[in-house]
Amino acid sequence: MINLEKNTALKTQLKELPPDFSPLIWILAGEASGDVLGARLMEALRAFMPSVRFVGVGGPHMAAQGLSSLFPIQDLAVMGLLEVLPRLRLLSQRLAMAVDHVKTCQPDLVVTIDSPGFALRLLCKIQKTGIPRVHYVAPQVWAWRQKRVRQFSNLWESLLCLLPFEEEFFRRHGLHSRFVGHPVLYSGADKGNAQRFRQSYHLEEKAPIVVLMAGSRRSETARLLPIFGQTLPLLRAKIPDIVPVLPVSANMAVHVEHATKTWSVRPLLITDQQEKYDAFAAAQLALTKSGTSTLELALAGVPMVVTYRVNPLTAFFARRLICVPYVAMVNVLAGKAVVPELLQENCNPNKLAHALETLLRNPEPAQHQKEAFKMILHSLEAPQGQKPAQAAALALVEVLLQHTAESKT
Repeated sequence: MINLEKNTALKTQLKELPPDFSPLIWILAGEASGDVLGARLMEALRAFMPSVRFVGVGGPHMAAQGLSSLFPIQDLAVMGLLEVLPRLRLLSQRLAMAVDHVKTCQPDLVVTIDSPGFALRLLCKIQKTGIPRVHYVAPQVWAWRQKRVRQFSNLWESLLCLLPFEEEFFRRHGLHSRFVGHPVLYSGADKGNAQRFRQSYHLEEKAPIVVLMAGSRRSETARLLPIFGQTLPLLRAKIPDIVPVLPVSANMAVHVEHATKTWSVRPLLITDQQEKYDAFAAAQLALTKSGTSTLELALAGVPMVVTYRVNPLTAFFARRLICVPYVAMVNVLAGKAVVPELLQENCNPNKLAHALETLLRNPEPAQHQKEAFKMILHSLEAPQGQKPAQAAALALVEVLLQHTAESKT
């Protein structure tokens, strides 16, 4: 249950709502992680308002909650300065479509989730409609080009933050923000069954398993998968019985299967979410892109090596704009190098294979990672014992009720 005991005013307002109160919420998620967030948020909002209605853009998880997407979520799933260029026309068309849809629907609330390149442009273009707006997942301007925070003035009524330090950062710049906890804590990544996974694939009990996390965007996998494919034979030459496992989302399965079919060391491709977490439980280490996947692996207690590569020109500009010393989220939260980061020119098969072998053969660094993970994850817990989706839903209800009350006066 959502804790309302410390918010008497909101509790009273909720009781006064008519039974048929059915606000229309326009909601947008632009990538796979946002789709999961959106689905959990939609479910949590129904706990407050069973008659709430949703329109907008989302993926399969939000569709399961009843959303009919305005256009495919895959149209927006792209990142990187140069990677965006070939899709500018499509993105511009989708933005115009979304703006027109919002203005036509006249929803009671607009909620955008992550995908700042698209979402913040949408919020800007509907700024004069008078429709209240909430952005979920703070733009990481604290990490690079901090002056961009000035552009966010009046873009939203509330910003929902996943990381504990973000609330203070945005409030310091005069922007209303609220830390609602990180949903990774309730992802189930720590609920896997190692024995079940090994039995399913007839794996020896002592065979070391390495999980490969190459990303959920084609722009990521296109750069990382070839490098992972070259890393595996080097690693197997040192550790002959190693078993690589590559979790992949269902919508990326065909693409990834095609990309890995020529690998000399073929990984086990798994698309089922629970099986992914079973693999985590069975794994001794992971090679992962930076981002939320590092938190998933940390929750499961899997030691890792973090890597990433983008277009060289993108990297050239990014290095001159980044304000933090780390890119792996576990390192950012810890404020130190808990896990090794091999980026850009260091994202090469020889260095990756060596780092993985070192981590597997030396238990002390792996144990240090596991101990640091516990403190990092504790910092991500939502306030007042709530689940992150519940805390986010509570924040949205407050904005919605405030706007409803103001429109009546």
